Amino acid sequence: MPRLQLGDWVDSGVDWLLTHLSWLFDAVKALVEGMYDGIDAVLAAPEPLLLAGILAVLAWWLRGLVAGVLAFAGFALVDSLDLWERAMSTLSLVLVATVIALVIAVPLGIWAARSRRVSATVRPVLDLLQTMPSMVLLIPAILFFGLGTAAGVIATLIFAIAPGVRMTELGIRQVDKDLVEAAEAFGTTPRDVLLRVQLPLALPTVMAGVNQVIMLGLSMVVIAGMAGTGGLGGAVNEAIGQLEIGYGFEAGVAIVVLAVYLDRMTSALGTQISPLGRRAAAKARAASGAKAVWAHRPRPVVPVVGVAVLALVAGGMGVFGSSAGTAEAAAANVGRGKEITIGYIPWDEGIASTYLWQEILERRGFDVTTTQYAAGPLYTGLATGQVDFQTDAWLPTTHAEYWKKYGDQLDDLGKWYGPTSLELTVPAYMKDVNSLDDLKQHAGEFGGKIVGIEPSAGMMGLLKSKVMKEYGLEGAYDVVDGSTPAMLAELKRAYAQKKPVVVTLWSPHWAYSDYDLKKLADPRGAWGAGDGVHTLSRKGFAAEHPEVGRWLKDFSMTEQQLTALESRITKAGKGGEQDAVRAWLKENPGLVDRWAPVDGQGGGSQAAG
Repeated sequence: MPRLQLGDWVDSGVDWLLTHLSWLFDAVKALVEGMYDGIDAVLAAPEPLLLAGILAVLAWWLRGLVAGVLAFAGFALVDSLDLWERAMSTLSLVLVATVIALVIAVPLGIWAARSRRVSATVRPVLDLLQTMPSMVLLIPAILFFGLGTAAGVIATLIFAIAPGVRMTELGIRQVDKDLVEAAEAFGTTPRDVLLRVQLPLALPTVMAGVNQVIMLGLSMVVIAGMAGTGGLGGAVNEAIGQLEIGYGFEAGVAIVVLAVYLDRMTSALGTQISPLGRRAAAKARAASGAKAVWAHRPRPVVPVVGVAVLALVAGGMGVFGSSAGTAEAAAANVGRGKEITIGYIPWDEGIASTYLWQEILERRGFDVTTTQYAAGPLYTGLATGQVDFQTDAWLPTTHAEYWKKYGDQLDDLGKWYGPTSLELTVPAYMKDVNSLDDLKQHAGEFGGKIVGIEPSAGMMGLLKSKVMKEYGLEGAYDVVDGSTPAMLAELKRAYAQKKPVVVTLWSPHWAYSDYDLKKLADPRGAWGAGDGVHTLSRKGFAAEHPEVGRWLKDFSMTEQQLTALESRITKAGKGGEQDAVRAWLKENPGLVDRWAPVDGQGGGSQAAG
């Protein structure tokens, strides 16, 4: 049977949409980002514990004193983990996605409840949205809206919208038909039947749908973090990318705190605003006779006054509005607060050079934001101008496919390190395996498995398309896609037990100093010549920031400098990258002035010693 070219049709459709409806996508992006920025500004304005108090007062009103105390404790825990700003960014994203999803879902659910034809049309679409892998939804979102908040919000609301539609339709359909017929018999208009009979009675079910929309939105934030949305999803992705178990667990705990709070509050809110819910709650309280302090819920005026008092306290303390500002202009303040965004792939040299340049540029007065991406989204962000530059492009071989696709939209600011090499590597105790030619006859010993890294990495494409074929390894070995940290964890585990393992690795890499490893010879040259590590920027970046462009073009590091910095950052762990860079620069005085000279200082790309 001939292959159905469904993927090609989809690509053609996406290209057509990008060509003819880019104005619409730009308008939606502006609306979404405006909503997000507004909500995030409100949530980020007060001191963390004051906002935690406000949220706790709301919990007290909706669920009682115990819920209020636990809510405050949960948010205080998030603040103590130094994840407050990320948590508020995630909450803002979820709220925006939920609002937009409900604006679409509730009317659509009402329409589906009133028309069987609409219901039959909508149902397969909802089935598709609920069963389509969430990662797939992120691809068109990035293409249409670029990296950042808008793509994350759109992907989240598409993923979460289905239960809102289904539960709204279900709630209205479950309303007793006799009540509807009685209302119509008394001359009630269809609009009033909906607003005064069906929706109030269906409200518990509709609120359950709202709850599910929020929960699915939170479950999507980790995937959305791959689009550069930041927040807790970005923290989890960073932890995954660098195999930081502790940091990932902390970010996961913060997500759980948000999820539990939103789940309990939306459930309680549904009870409060639903006539049936209020009646059932009143009967339950009367039957139990509960008069304990911890079961008391105040009248609405109490939480309103409490929130107002806390807000006034926050205002009196001067915690509303950003007090941050750039330092007064000085000789080294070249940037004067200009914003620069740096993207990076979680490879050691990329992490090291990115945080190095963040520190250098901040010392020169720039406001720098760094974000971790997979290779594909990073190049997309550079090409669309949403990322200013990245320092870990392996050219001309490893990232050749990305350069071929996006090269016309990028500027190459030159090589700062090289040559590099790509290789398959085994532990030194594998005495009989010294070359790629030796691998085929030892396939059983290695379990027919080559442990790879991120599937989007250029070396993975080269391994699968050329190296495997050149040495006849197809069929004998499977390349296991994963991540750089997962590959290193597998290497560490096998090395500790003296077990056979073959991994994808490259030079320079700190693993060669920590383990006794052997690079497999490549007599047929399948890996190609060594790459240089280049800095790539969006088109026109160097013209807009001529000083930075000049610094990046003149920048270079020796192997000793790079591996020393990588080692210090690795030992510092997640969250300690910037401190590790500062400590390394302190041990190597003069490097900042050499790499980023200003008027009256020496320049040059050669580092001291």
